[in-house]
Parts: sequence; structure tokens; C-alpha cells
Amino acid sequence: MTRPDFTMITKGKPEKGLLAVLHGTGARSRGKISVRHHGGGVKKKYRIIEFGQRRTGESAKVIAIEYDPNRNARIALIEYKDAQRAYIIAPEGLEAGNEVACGEKLETAIVGNRMQLTHIPVGTPVYNIEFQPGKGGKLARSAGASAKVLAIEGRYATIALPSGETRKLLADCYASIGSVSNPQFRFEIIGKAGRMRLRGVRPHVRGTAMNPVDHPHGGGEGKTSTGLKHPKTPWGKNAFGVRTRNRHKYSSALILGRRTKN
Repeated sequence: MTRPDFTMITKGKPEKGLLAVLHGTGARSRGKISVRHHGGGVKKKYRIIEFGQRRTGESAKVIAIEYDPNRNARIALIEYKDAQRAYIIAPEGLEAGNEVACGEKLETAIVGNRMQLTHIPVGTPVYNIEFQPGKGGKLARSAGASAKVLAIEGRYATIALPSGETRKLLADCYASIGSVSNPQFRFEIIGKAGRMRLRGVRPHVRGTAMNPVDHPHGGGEGKTSTGLKHPKTPWGKNAFGVRTRNRHKYSSALILGRRTKN
């Protein structure tokens, strides 16, 4: 399988005033490993992103589209009229020189603009959606992701999320128009183990390659099946198909349709 021919759209260098130190923990808590297969990785700094705190009623000019080592989507460096700069998640189709705006209600729903769901036309793809008003975007933020506005009814807007889940959100929540940039990320070929180590992923050993004392899948002669009806975690619990969502979560009443199974 050949590597796809990706076109790089990143320009410029990271904005110094919008960087923060990112400390690594080595996946350890008090010196002991708390998360398996995590640790290491290349040193990098965090880009401070505005997920929902953009100035309402003001437009900004896109200075550059940049690469962010902390996420699979591209980010856009924008500049307001008073020369203050900020980073936002770049949507697909946004280019340097374009203008983006944020407000409760805007005249045009063009790519990159941000407004309340109640004023977004039905059928419009949106991303970086707030789950609660004023809390910043939480939904549809990864590369190529987008949700769709299905209906606006009173206080609530019905949204179809990328996972296939259909749910209601408060119509006062803000969302950005368009879909997240870099949709070809899903076709990226890692190529070698060293790239995963740079990402902070440590080696993973299959349970079937272990001994019975080390894993429920272990044992047997050669490559044998797990011998179990359901796959298990190293601690003997079911690994797949177990629902972990709190049954009494307050927002469950707003879910109209569960996500589709992969």
C-alpha cells in the first residue's frame, strides 16, 4: 500500500505569546506506572487554542494555517483589528487572508464563522460545538469531524454528531461553521515503530502471547484462540461491549438516538 500524496498547507512559525510549556509525566503517578503503554514522546509545547472565547461582534483576519503537534487538525492564527492574535481550530477550506467572525447572529454562515445554534440554518455542518453555553467547544474537534444541525425547536437544537448519535443541545450554545481541517488524517500511514514512540506510545504485548499467569488470554500451544466467550482485560473484566456511561447522568434525557456501532 502506497503512502497518499498529502499537500501541506502549513505556513509560518508558532506564535511565541500563544505557547505554553507542556510537562510530561511518563504515565506515572508517584513514580509508578498508572497508564500502560504511555510515556516518552518528543518534547513539544502546547498551543493555546480559543475553543469558544472569541470576541463576539468582531471579525479577525487569518494570518496563517499552522501545524499543531498536540492534535490531528490544523490550527489557524487569527489577528483582530487591535493587533491581538489567537489560535483557533482551522476548518476545511479556510485560507490565509480570509476573515472570520463570531457573534450571536451573523448575516452569513460562511466557513470559520461562529454563532449560536439557534441562528444557524438547518442542514449546516458545524464543528467545535459547545456542550454548555459559555464553556467552550467540546464536540466535533478532531480532524475531518463535523456535526449537522437537524432542527431548532424552542430552547433546544437537534444535532447529529459524527459518532452517529443524535441529541439535543441548548440553542444558546455556540458552534463554528464548516468541518475540521485535515480530513486525510485517517489515511495516514505510520510506517515504522519509531514514529509511535515519538508520539508517546510504548510497546504493547498481545495477551495471547503471554502465559496464563499474566493474562486471561495466555497459554496454549502456538497461536491458539483465547478460549473465552468474550475478550478480557488483564484483570479479568470484559474488554468489549461493556457500557460505561453513568445511567443516571443528567444529559441522558437529551439523547434521541445512540451512536452507531463500529
